[in-house]
Amino acid sequence: MTSGSAIFLTLVFGVAVLGFLAARWGRRDLRSLDEWALGGRRFGTIVTWFLLGGDLYTAYTFIAVPAFAFGSGAIAFFAVPYTTIAYPLAFLVMARFWTVAKARGYVTTADFVHDRFGSRPLELAVALTGVVATMPYIALQLIGVQVVLERSGIAPTHGSAVMMLIVAFALLAAYTFTSGLRAPAMIAFVKDTLIYITVIAAIIIIPKSLGGWAHIFSAAQTALAAKAKPGSTILTPQLYFSYSSLALGSALALFIYPHSITSVLSARSANVIRRNCALLPLYSILLTLIALLGYCALAAHIRVSDPNFAIPDLFMRFFPNWFAGVAFAAIVIGALVPAAIMAIGAANLFASNILQTFQTRLARPAVETRTARIIALLVLAGGLAIALTIKPLYAIEFQLLGGSWIVQIFPAVILGLYTAWFHRHALLAGWAAGLATAIWMAQTTRFATTIFPLHAGITVPGYIAFYALLVNLAVAAIATLLLRLSKNELGAARVG
Repeated sequence: MTSGSAIFLTLVFGVAVLGFLAARWGRRDLRSLDEWALGGRRFGTIVTWFLLGGDLYTAYTFIAVPAFAFGSGAIAFFAVPYTTIAYPLAFLVMARFWTVAKARGYVTTADFVHDRFGSRPLELAVALTGVVATMPYIALQLIGVQVVLERSGIAPTHGSAVMMLIVAFALLAAYTFTSGLRAPAMIAFVKDTLIYITVIAAIIIIPKSLGGWAHIFSAAQTALAAKAKPGSTILTPQLYFSYSSLALGSALALFIYPHSITSVLSARSANVIRRNCALLPLYSILLTLIALLGYCALAAHIRVSDPNFAIPDLFMRFFPNWFAGVAFAAIVIGALVPAAIMAIGAANLFASNILQTFQTRLARPAVETRTARIIALLVLAGGLAIALTIKPLYAIEFQLLGGSWIVQIFPAVILGLYTAWFHRHALLAGWAAGLATAIWMAQTTRFATTIFPLHAGITVPGYIAFYALLVNLAVAAIATLLLRLSKNELGAARVG
């Protein structure tokens, strides 16, 4: 066994032990849903900052975004402005959501929707969307783990990598079941430290070895132009709308994912959320640097059949073996932490709002917590099944596809915080229309890309989430007006 493999295994299994020990953190009764799923809603600024960072910066960041830059060029950098857009929105919205949720005992967005609009069908729609949209995101994390296992030498063949992935999945499932949200919260400290060390080392060592950034950009442009589908380091005019719609659509979706809501509701106060929204843009700087590693891989003439292998191969070439083990551990831990939070968030929705209603949940918290633990395992298993059976060219498409679904609850959840104008039946009709549009557009492209070429006199390629949300809002608004004209009751809001 090489020194890198030994370090990798030590770190990964070490954080697994930490995940199990997290059950003792605070010595609380984990039979309570608030304790198991939300850490008792007592996390302060520092813990929440690491948790949200562990939640939002994942294998998507280390594998998917630079792989997209490696294969397609500048379009991949939509990930930088999208997080920049998301944090001011979260500053305004999430603190308000936390305040309402704390006062009324919500653990999910579907709890809010049921209490706000008094609609069981709308509650089910929000819950089902959250569960389904989360599974591709979990699959992305597990693909990141598999990529590292194959390239690090830990599991040199595809078959052995699958077996090791199943072992990693079993550990993840076990400590998630045992410790709930406390496990990823505790591990996030280690994960973020390893990621910062890896990125700083990569930005110092790799560009210097490649002759500096000027040479890297020049070589990356040459390599991208020579691809079968030419790309560029400069965004071309025909990609302007694709880029902007990817950024805006992703920003609107980011904080309504179940795992994001779970992390937000674990905070001790609304001020903790505001402080974190002010601090989290620091992660955007990190994301920019990581995305640039895709160009470094082009400049280094990395040759891979699957672009998702580009960054692991880059690390293998330029890092000493022992430090490659640290870097690979950072990626794997950076995938397992958010996968745990995602499973918890989806399990909350399933147990709280699909198997029962919001009111029933308040009466049976212990039963629901046991159910949520089991559902978390099933959600992780669903993500594993997707990771093993579906292989898009770019792993980022998993996240973008999930985003196109989850953003369809934006009108009910986010707009519902501020206005009761929309009729509950209209919101349900808008959700159905938006979801159907997103699925139809994805099927039209055979799920190969989430950029849909809209033909309206001219061809306008854009993110399917953006187009589908416009359909959703239009249907909800028109249906609300029609129901008003027919003097149908509006199901007025019951939450301030």
